[in-house]
Amino acid sequence: MPRPQQWGDDDVLEFVTLKAAGQSFCIEITQIREIRRWTPVTALPHAEEAVLGVMNLRGAVIPIIDLAARLGLGECEASPRHVIIVVAIGSKTIGLLVDSVSEILTVEGSQICEAPTMGGGDVPNSILGLISIEEGMSRILAPEILVPRGLTDAA
Repeated sequence: MPRPQQWGDDDVLEFVTLKAAGQSFCIEITQIREIRRWTPVTALPHAEEAVLGVMNLRGAVIPIIDLAARLGLGECEASPRHVIIVVAIGSKTIGLLVDSVSEILTVEGSQICEAPTMGGGDVPNSILGLISIEEGMSRILAPEILVPRGLTDAA
């Protein structure tokens, strides 16, 4: 498979791997601000299904999104064993509820394969590429695509 254009063959990249709905995903480490244990959030009326609510993070109110639900993999029943990955997307900050965080992967751009184009859906082009790992493949997420339309002006 060809590799995505945004990474050169000689680029050395780091990704944090995570699990959502039993599937392996990863996010470039430069986009992650922190990883927190799950704590209950304040629900927002009429919010999109994947938006669990908001939380106060040192004075900033950030939306918390159920990653599995946002990707169409079913809703996650949040519990103390889950974690929230706080991600910076330009000037916005969001939290992604995931099952767990696994490890940090260091890969060269040449090891990243292009993701096949799949049907439209609500979250098009959310996978930037694929990385081979022991358990199969990990999908590189594009966090900016995961922000629901109603939250584009959030925090």
